[in-house]
Amino acid sequence: MTSTSETSHGALYAEAGVDIAAGDALVEAIKPAAKATSRPGVMGGLGGFGALFDLNKAGFKDPVLVSCTDGVGTKLMLAVESGEHDDIGIDLVAMCVNDLIVQGAQPLFFLDYMATGHLTVDVAKRIVEGIARACKESGCALVGGETAEMPGLYESGHYDLAGFSVGAAERGQLLPADIKAGDTLIGLPSSGVHSNGFSLVRSVVKKTGLKWNDPAPFAQGKTLAQAFLEPTRLYVKTVLHLHQNNLLQGCSHITGGGLPGNLPRVLPEGLGATIDGSAWQCPDVFGWLAKEGPVSQEEMLKVFNCGVGMVLVTRNPDEVMTQLKTLNEPAFIMGHITTEPGIHFSKPVSF
Repeated sequence: MTSTSETSHGALYAEAGVDIAAGDALVEAIKPAAKATSRPGVMGGLGGFGALFDLNKAGFKDPVLVSCTDGVGTKLMLAVESGEHDDIGIDLVAMCVNDLIVQGAQPLFFLDYMATGHLTVDVAKRIVEGIARACKESGCALVGGETAEMPGLYESGHYDLAGFSVGAAERGQLLPADIKAGDTLIGLPSSGVHSNGFSLVRSVVKKTGLKWNDPAPFAQGKTLAQAFLEPTRLYVKTVLHLHQNNLLQGCSHITGGGLPGNLPRVLPEGLGATIDGSAWQCPDVFGWLAKEGPVSQEEMLKVFNCGVGMVLVTRNPDEVMTQLKTLNEPAFIMGHITTEPGIHFSKPVSF
């Protein structure tokens, strides 16, 4: 009997748009980057059906696990349209691990998921190398992930990213903890828009008629794409240092929803906050968006971080500011906790 392969050209997965060889090549290409993120507790390497982690070897005695997942959103469109893929993986990690640390947890390991219409090994490798750099900076091991090639669901060249991070804290060390009226709010600056509000960003840019490779009006020496693709800051080392020194009552990662939407998430019922909007210099990118939109101050504060990437709640502001100076971390006292629920601005933010 003659086999089908000898008499005809049967249907092939590659002809349907999925390249298994490219997926295998990607796994091999990213192994060095993943290996560089290894930390105590990691068991095994890439390639298995699951990743193992030993909490005892990571130094925990009575741990509580904390898990987070997030994506990058439509900021990915800028990376795709500009061809700037090197740092978008940093955003993916930051959006997850910055959420872990506000609960007092130490990031332990990270997994990524990339879905695309057609897998380009070089592009995927650049993305994963960015993920690995951010994991290493966060003390978080890149223990695995998944790449799905789905022609017909995604346009050629387009992709989506999702991240999953697990951390741990010793029982009794979780945040927030005992936040009271009178506690001080300290802000840590953002690096720019971070990873939220990009549907509005893209709408404003389209209205101006500017292209992504045009010079950015608000960032000298950068194209518009490079300026907006500035990656989300990683606050892991700073926040964990302060928490390990018992200096925090809580902290809030300022993502979608801005200050009014995120700060209440860590406040006990019945408490609010008063914020001095003049306490920090809002980066020029926000002024440009507000003007070109035009976007109202209320909308800016609801959509963007407006220059504040992380808010710390402390009962010992002098020592926190001293520690932050030692860490070369810029910071500013921006308000305090009150008995009046809600977020109130004693002075407006200046764009």
